[in-house]
Amino acid sequence: MKGTGLVFGLISAVLSVLGRPSNGLKTLHLGSCVITTNLQEIQNGFSQIRDSVQANDENIDIRILRSTESLQDTEPSEKCCLLHHLLSLYLGRVFKNYQTSDHHTLRMISSLANSFLIIKKDLRICHAHGTCQCEEEATEKYSRILSHLEELEPRAAIVKALGELDILLRWMEESE
Repeated sequence: MKGTGLVFGLISAVLSVLGRPSNGLKTLHLGSCVITTNLQEIQNGFSQIRDSVQANDENIDIRILRSTESLQDTEPSEKCCLLHHLLSLYLGRVFKNYQTSDHHTLRMISSLANSFLIIKKDLRICHAHGTCQCEEEATEKYSRILSHLEELEPRAAIVKALGELDILLRWMEESE
């Protein structure tokens, strides 16, 4: 009888885990670098601030992350490097310098920054193991993104980049 209870318990545990809704974890395939992150949490955080951030974007006809030019046609082997550069950009210039008096938005930006730091740490591991190398394509694409960013005055560039975070997140999700 004890064996039946144990088997029933194990089956129940397995079904419980399999029956749960996804916890939001996504496996990103960035060339030879494979990382797991909670993209759903990041997307939810951004969706909470999207409208207020995009309302401050006065440059609606300009795109920094032009999908077709900079992200979508990136070779799989270059995705890791390009993402590493973009995370550095968001952490070093965008999240760090975004200014608002809305405390909720600031908390969400801090949460987004923490999530990006975790992903960046995982990318560093890939770099250390030689599975994430920067070649010419990624460097050129990142340079084009920076040139689009520098076409704007600094505050407008920060608002624009933060407002386009959904483009970056969509691209990351397509890397699964």
